[in-house]
Amino acid sequence: MNNIFLPLGALAGFLAVAFGAFGAHALRNRLDDYAMGVFETAVQYHFYHALALLAVGVLALHHPQTTLLRSSGSLFLVGLLLFSGSLYLLALTGLRWLGAITPLGGLAFIAGWACLMVVGWKMAQ
Repeated sequence: MNNIFLPLGALAGFLAVAFGAFGAHALRNRLDDYAMGVFETAVQYHFYHALALLAVGVLALHHPQTTLLRSSGSLFLVGLLLFSGSLYLLALTGLRWLGAITPLGGLAFIAGWACLMVVGWKMAQ
């Protein structure tokens, strides 16, 4: 598949809605305020980066998939798994050591946005 980021972005958006609804309805009375805040942060960043994946997919439709564009999408995926994934697990299990993984996901997000920024600069020229 040439443009994997469109379906993966749609899947990520689907999961963000599902996890958000699960948190709001099934977890509201089961998690303490701290864990609920952690879960909500995971959903929030999950949504943002589902949209970022869709943007990468749309750009790939109209422009050749450069290494930087593929890198951006791949880094957003890694960030989703490490950042949001570790926060979901931390909120649900209470295992605090999972918080050490979260910044790695944040770094992947930052690198993904940096790659997308360079792609944008090149397209603007």
